[in-house]
Amino acid sequence: MTAIPDKPALEGLETKWGESWQSAGTYAFDRTAALEASDRSAIYSIDTPPPTASGSLHIGHVFSYTHTDVIARYQRMTGKTVFYPIGWDDNGLPTERRVQNYYGVRCDPSLPYTPDFTPPYEGGDNKSSKAADQVPVSRRNFIELCERLTEEDEKQFEALWRKLGLSVDWAQTYRTIGPESIRASQLAFLKNVERGEAYQDWAPTLWDVTFRSAVAQAELEDRDQPGAYHRLAFHGPDGDVFIETTRPELLAACVAVVAHPDDERFKPLFGTTVRTPIFGVEVPVVAHHLAQPDKGSGIAMVCTFGDITDVTWWRELQLPTRAIIGFDGRILPDAPEAITTDAGREAYAKIAGATVFTAKKTLVELLTESGELIGDPKPIQHPVKFFEKGDRPLEIVSTRQWYVKNGGKDGGLRARLLEAGKGLDWNPDFMRVRYENWVNGLAGDWLISRQRFFGVPLPVWYRVDENGETQFDQVVLPEASALPVDPSSDAPAGFDESQRGQAGGFVGEVDIMDTWMTSSLTPQIAAGWDRDPELFEALFPFDLRPQGQDIIRTWLFSTLLRSIQQHDTLPWHHAAISGFIVDPDRKKMSKSKGNVVTPAAILDQHGSDATRYWAASSRLGADAAFDVNNPTQIKIGRRLAIKVLNAAKFVLGFEATPGAEITAEVDRSMLRGLAKVVADATAAFDSYDHARALETSESFFWTFCDDYLELVKERAHGAGDAAGQASAVAALRLALSVLIRLFAPVIPFATEETWSWFNEGSVHTATWPTTAELAVAGEGPSVLAAASAALVGIRRAKTDAKVSQKTPIVSITLTGTEEQLAALRLAEDDLKAVGRISAVTYAVADDISARDAELGDLA
Repeated sequence: MTAIPDKPALEGLETKWGESWQSAGTYAFDRTAALEASDRSAIYSIDTPPPTASGSLHIGHVFSYTHTDVIARYQRMTGKTVFYPIGWDDNGLPTERRVQNYYGVRCDPSLPYTPDFTPPYEGGDNKSSKAADQVPVSRRNFIELCERLTEEDEKQFEALWRKLGLSVDWAQTYRTIGPESIRASQLAFLKNVERGEAYQDWAPTLWDVTFRSAVAQAELEDRDQPGAYHRLAFHGPDGDVFIETTRPELLAACVAVVAHPDDERFKPLFGTTVRTPIFGVEVPVVAHHLAQPDKGSGIAMVCTFGDITDVTWWRELQLPTRAIIGFDGRILPDAPEAITTDAGREAYAKIAGATVFTAKKTLVELLTESGELIGDPKPIQHPVKFFEKGDRPLEIVSTRQWYVKNGGKDGGLRARLLEAGKGLDWNPDFMRVRYENWVNGLAGDWLISRQRFFGVPLPVWYRVDENGETQFDQVVLPEASALPVDPSSDAPAGFDESQRGQAGGFVGEVDIMDTWMTSSLTPQIAAGWDRDPELFEALFPFDLRPQGQDIIRTWLFSTLLRSIQQHDTLPWHHAAISGFIVDPDRKKMSKSKGNVVTPAAILDQHGSDATRYWAASSRLGADAAFDVNNPTQIKIGRRLAIKVLNAAKFVLGFEATPGAEITAEVDRSMLRGLAKVVADATAAFDSYDHARALETSESFFWTFCDDYLELVKERAHGAGDAAGQASAVAALRLALSVLIRLFAPVIPFATEETWSWFNEGSVHTATWPTTAELAVAGEGPSVLAAASAALVGIRRAKTDAKVSQKTPIVSITLTGTEEQLAALRLAEDDLKAVGRISAVTYAVADDISARDAELGDLA
């Protein structure tokens, strides 16, 4: 136990108790207990979200991670062995972009490794630097810089999480780019290949021209952009056919024009051809149900490829490919073979090598000159596909990529995933609809290869034939025992490095996996699926997946998919989905909007307990507003934490009698009310409603402080007989013990401090309160509620008379129903003591009140 300070304060508690918890191993996972547990329900495993270790945390992280921590602390206090790891998601585009800006470099895989490389720039964002000004470095140098920076970011993140009071076991830490994570990710991929779930294909691919990388459906977002409809004249056998398009720069890629099969205007044209303007290519007129009669002129051109619908038309109508956009987002130098006229080739030469913006401008000029642009372009605003982390609209190019089946093309797998979603306990339940909408809306399989550098390498090589041609259909896979591997620098079994790129040799895959391919295995990585099967069996499926609602379509879906594929079971029993943090205008906080609040200053100014209280006050799934200039809920939380300290000091200041019985009905009434609070708070926690548990406990706490403490303090000081004094102090201490434990998951620092004043050990490993320890005799009227109401009336009588609350009362009449008066008589001695009342009379009325107060003189 520790001494009670003269002036309890919140300042310094984070450091004091953070160090104590670390040295004592308060939150250490007990592996032995988990393995020896006879009942799986004695273990509680959490699939903690690994934050992206690139940059800084924001207040939204504090919000959602506090929700998780509150659950973990509650489960630990119920006696469960809690497995609460933490990981760092440190691969992928966010890290690469940050490294480019932070060090002023860019990766050029063709360059050799430079030992002891010193980057030209270090620190800040350096976002204004152009790629041309960044120093090119080898892939290995670039990866080393990525690892260096993420390690520094991780240290800062850990310091903040510790200050917030996350009760994770810091010995259970992993990195998604660490050797064990790479091995698990590559092993799971190999098993996908073995089962026929992973395959490669040459197909239209959403492509970010800035990052030069493929983008998956889950990484898309629509952004409204200005555009214009251009009305173009295509030349048919019986006259011109007018088509409206927002992308005239793709005219050279046109392979057909399409209309709805039921559109009477175009039925006569189906089966015929029309000639494209400028380039003079004959293209077929085809019918498809996705054509929209009410959009534009009702007939559209099909290009390879302008958007996702073009891909659908191309695939389902078996149209040719006529690509004109390269990986750099510029028009390819060579005209499609279908353009055969001199005029058409001359026109194409004018756009070859141009950006799509310049090509559009040029085409519009040519169409205007030829008279094939009808009228002026009509400005519009329309949604355009972007990579969620990109700055330029996506293009669609044909590439060879690796895919994993996800139900987008397989109705059977889709049905399994939907059924699995129904078997998961969603908190709140309405979040399940978002999962189902995503699964039902999948348009294709999961594109998992990325043309980037810092990530988990795809563990495949390809044979090179005797003519020096790479045979991509002859895949060489490593043995599981050889993992992890990097095919860009490791040779496959049966080959040596001298055969790389040589006839009869091999080439290594240089692409890496989508970061979600690793993040989708967080339960397997954390619990040791491949490296520690005994532990994995004890922990898997996990009990809880906590996360934000915005990554249901990515992290939750992909983890569930991989678990169904590998283990044929759900990866967890429960999902806890936090809402968004919004600014005072109810706009979601995001870096792109510039309204993000970083938490460090908030924690420094208001304290961790206060900040945690703000987060825990919001239910799962509910958005929470945050105003950095007026953080009302944080201030309320700080007031609560301070009150806990002061109330504990006050209660512990009374002399206690060992083994004293609680005999006074006021005390028993209070404990019966607290027992109901314990029951309600426990039920709320069990149903993942931490906000209701907090609200219930806090409401009682303020009644306890404002009414009960005031009511019994004179008796506790010894104003009555010894039995009454002992009863009051025993009830006060028992209630204090229970209330501290009820608040412990939310305000861990203030509760640990107060617990240490009269208990050994940590409150966070103490037993969660039960109704049994509050069981007292009697079930009669609520004496405390009646006495509290009377006390309000007594105080009001003095306030109305504009006298001090210390002013004595010669006599007063208390009113109420017969039942209420019976309860008040049981509390009469305490009411007289706290109100300084000499005589009390009673009168029957509809409700409790205090009247006819005769005030005495204040001595």
